Amino acid sequence: MFKILYAPWRSEYVEKKRIKGCVFCHISKHPEEDEKNHVLFRDEECFIVMNRYPYTPGHFMIIPHLHTQSLENLNDDIWLRMNRHAKRGVALLKEALGAEGVNIGMNLGAAAGAGIAEHIHMHLVPRWQRDTNFMTTVANTRVYSADFEKVYRKLKERANFEG
Repeated sequence: MFKILYAPWRSEYVEKKRIKGCVFCHISKHPEEDEKNHVLFRDEECFIVMNRYPYTPGHFMIIPHLHTQSLENLNDDIWLRMNRHAKRGVALLKEALGAEGVNIGMNLGAAAGAGIAEHIHMHLVPRWQRDTNFMTTVANTRVYSADFEKVYRKLKERANFEG
């Protein structure tokens, strides 16, 4: 006998109309959909968006508007901008969510584990002491302990990436 874990909030994922092409380019080109897409911030070089399937509450990504899979060919100004946003993003996660640590990373290419390999992006994942559990390894399931929309609104209200 097996047990069933119900996750009705995932029905939106199953029923949602799929974006054709690069999802990051779609978000980049449609600022009028920022609220729906959970964009925290955008400027002329990049945008910051919540990860729709996060590892932990508050997991977001910094993404250049430029569609490229090649970090080594990315313009230095864009790379520096992404890093300035990462610095402010760490502060945001610590202040707004009480994160005790933050993982910052990029998976460059499908072989490195990138889910969207054709468009580079940087992950910021807030962490807390003792926040890991067996579910991901044993059951291939993540437990998300907070309301996604509430976390988005809290971060959006406090986001300060200007300057």
